Amino acid sequence: MAHTILYSPEAPAPIGPYSQAIQAGNTVYVSGQIALDAATGQLTGNGDVVVETHQVMRNLQAVLGAAGLTLADVVKTSIFVTDLGNFALINEIYGSYFSKEYAPARETVQVSRLPKDVQVEISCIAVKAQ
Repeated sequence: MAHTILYSPEAPAPIGPYSQAIQAGNTVYVSGQIALDAATGQLTGNGDVVVETHQVMRNLQAVLGAAGLTLADVVKTSIFVTDLGNFALINEIYGSYFSKEYAPARETVQVSRLPKDVQVEISCIAVKAQ
């Protein structure tokens, strides 16, 4: 199946050999987003997991927008954190972006380290309505 590379200038440019997102058929696979500001290329938050999580969610929204999608089209997310002790804060922020009506499936995993030593990274899969 052919696929299309998606790019949004409103989200951070990839920092390695990967795409912001790939569309295959009506499914969009969004690469993990961290708290990089697209305008400056700099990390946001200065260690504040709440600020980081908001930036990550804004970055996801921007990439989804390049496909003509919103968070309401997300069917699955993967959340990677460096400290599950921050789960309640991250979950509260994450939950403010999804209504219960369209909350996606997800998993949250603690990892030892994330790119640029951020505290949270989130990827997602979204499906375009046919």
